[in-house]
Amino acid sequence: MGRGYNLLFILVTFLVFVAAVTAQGNRGDGRRPRVGFYGNRCRNVESIVRSVVQSHFRSNPANAPGILRMHFHDCFVSGCDGSILLAGNTSERTAIPNRSLRGFEAIDDAKTRLETACPNTVSCADILTLAARDAVVWTGGQGWSVPLGRLDGRRSQASDVNLPGPSDPVTKQKQDFAAKNLNTIDLVTLVGGHTIGTAGCGLVRGRFFNFNGTGQPDPSIDPSFVPIVQARCPQNGDATTRVDLDTGSAGDFDTSFLRNVRSSRVVLQSDLFLWGDTETRAIIERLLGLRRPILRFGPEFGKSMTKMSLIDVKTGTDGEIRRVCSAIN
Repeated sequence: MGRGYNLLFILVTFLVFVAAVTAQGNRGDGRRPRVGFYGNRCRNVESIVRSVVQSHFRSNPANAPGILRMHFHDCFVSGCDGSILLAGNTSERTAIPNRSLRGFEAIDDAKTRLETACPNTVSCADILTLAARDAVVWTGGQGWSVPLGRLDGRRSQASDVNLPGPSDPVTKQKQDFAAKNLNTIDLVTLVGGHTIGTAGCGLVRGRFFNFNGTGQPDPSIDPSFVPIVQARCPQNGDATTRVDLDTGSAGDFDTSFLRNVRSSRVVLQSDLFLWGDTETRAIIERLLGLRRPILRFGPEFGKSMTKMSLIDVKTGTDGEIRRVCSAIN
């Protein structure tokens, strides 16, 4: 009987161990994110994030493009791990490309509500990913199913920030995206996210007044577009003034930006370069329905965002679930 009891004890211990490992796996350790990851452990995760993003969007519409841009900046630096959210004197948030980001308060508010509803369950990285999708929806774009189960990264250093630049040629853009396992369709589609948002005048003014030291605007810009931007961004004006990335439709998530690229009416040189490259031009034409096979911008954007959201996600001991998204790094 004593031997049988010992065998039973060993079996029960083994089953408890397996259950513990399974529970850890269900938190995202050692596995890839999936749709419906949180299940009954946090049934309202998506509705909570959606309502918070809606509230912040209504109070300040600039939060929508801010959150979308924040997600991109997070994923392209050390993966989609919420490291962009961490505060601190040398964190990613302090890097020059990130100083104009908006929407941090929305992520913090969503985290506070989720910690009440589902303590220590939902990562900040997942909240940011959901919020980026909801920012698109609240500006009129099409939604998509978001895989969840990321963990939060522990490292956030401004010195790690190396993002695609506003004057990068297409070859450099393709290389940067390919390094993240994103193809050229993903590149064009994700750049299409510039249909909402703004850029600082200090970033774009040179193209419209003194391109490459010539004292003249960039000749590749539609001449009728030049005075519009010059009026918004005077040569000696405030460099922090914002100018729309998608003139005429900056608040609506649509294909207007791609049409402006086609018409040479965009403020970023890197955006205009997409029309000069044979491959990227063909993709723009497909997204605009001008070339077959036609690509539908809404579904393609969702597919590309999903791919981007899975860049170098943290699992297992590589990450954690932070209780405060903007904790000091």
